[in-house]
Amino acid sequence: MAAFSAVKISPPQFTPVRSTSQRPASTPVQSIHSSSAAFSSGSFASSKSVLSRPLFAVSAVVSSDKTKSRSAPASHPAVTREEALELYEDMVLGRSFEDMCAQMYYRGKMFGFVHLYNGQEAVSTGFIKLLNQADKVISTYRDHVHALSKGVPAREVMAELFGKSTGCCRGQGGSMHMFSAAHNLLGGFAFIGEGIPVATGAAFSAKYNHEVLKQSKPEGLDVTCAFFGDGTCNNGQFFECLNMAQLWKLPIIFVVENNLWAIGMSHLRATSDPEIWKKGPAFGMPGVHVDGMDVLKVREVANEAIARARRGEGPTLVECETYRFRGHSLADPDELRKAEEKAHFAARDPIPALKKYIIEQGLASESELKSIDKKVDDLVEEAVEFADASPHPPRSQLLENVFADPKGFGIGPDGKYRCEDPLFTQGTAQV
Repeated sequence: MAAFSAVKISPPQFTPVRSTSQRPASTPVQSIHSSSAAFSSGSFASSKSVLSRPLFAVSAVVSSDKTKSRSAPASHPAVTREEALELYEDMVLGRSFEDMCAQMYYRGKMFGFVHLYNGQEAVSTGFIKLLNQADKVISTYRDHVHALSKGVPAREVMAELFGKSTGCCRGQGGSMHMFSAAHNLLGGFAFIGEGIPVATGAAFSAKYNHEVLKQSKPEGLDVTCAFFGDGTCNNGQFFECLNMAQLWKLPIIFVVENNLWAIGMSHLRATSDPEIWKKGPAFGMPGVHVDGMDVLKVREVANEAIARARRGEGPTLVECETYRFRGHSLADPDELRKAEEKAHFAARDPIPALKKYIIEQGLASESELKSIDKKVDDLVEEAVEFADASPHPPRSQLLENVFADPKGFGIGPDGKYRCEDPLFTQGTAQV
């Protein structure tokens, strides 16, 4: 593509989450390449008219005539056979892994909050499988699948969820804090928004190494992908980092996984303008809205955003409209979302859609895809067996990575843990 093209999504027909009289209509999604083009076209002027039909998802806010301009199906595959099979296997791995996590959680193998990624696989796969090993990924508390897409072995992710010493963080991170220096996964972050400044710093480091230290690479700059949700986009770190990234032309992509719900708060009720992609041009960077339930559309947008960043052309804000098929966490009974809403998005499951595409395009047979399903099932089963058999971290690991120098805090002058001293808790309430 010469420039980013916003992907058009048919508006679902359901009862509105919010009355149309409560918010103004937004202008149609435009193709956006630069802020100057966007500003000169006047496409960001607010409209005083209101929609004459109900709002349901972000895509439903966009004008109804967008479906008329949807491009015709490609006459040739958008990906090669090898690429298609890689995408399919990665998405199936993410789904199967998360389904197994649910089983293990309810069997008491995992503790604390566990947030699953089911339904959003097209976003992780569409972006991360285009990255190089040296490129960075920063995630959220919903980070298992990002780790898998970046190449962290499934057994290490599962062991981390089990709190075992063989996990990617030696059992100290757990579900919400996946990290792997070897794979340049710079962490999952439990508080929304806190990963965005880390990602911005990583992108600054890449630019500094390239331009100041002259540690340039033939392929260009290392790229950082920051993943976060729609709820985060109302937080200050988001706006501050967009400004800094554009000011310094940092090689970063801000990927909004807009699953339409911030725990139990509908996105349409929580923000003054639900079209998050429009916040990019406000800071001078491209803003793109894409169907996050279609891995090929996500991949197309990701490919250009990554290329721009690698060439030193700066950041991109990409809003991927997606949907999580489970509750906010495994502790969430998921009673706030309507059954018809969930059914609508379940019918747009990205994995069967890719499978159908692969078969129709003659890229692989159904039996070949079934063999991938079997391979993934075996891999996930092995990951559970490995995690279950792995040892728990030793007590000596308790204060590692907590204090720069634990002595004087948790460790006494004799080198022993203060908590092991029988007098340590003397005078305190017994728990």
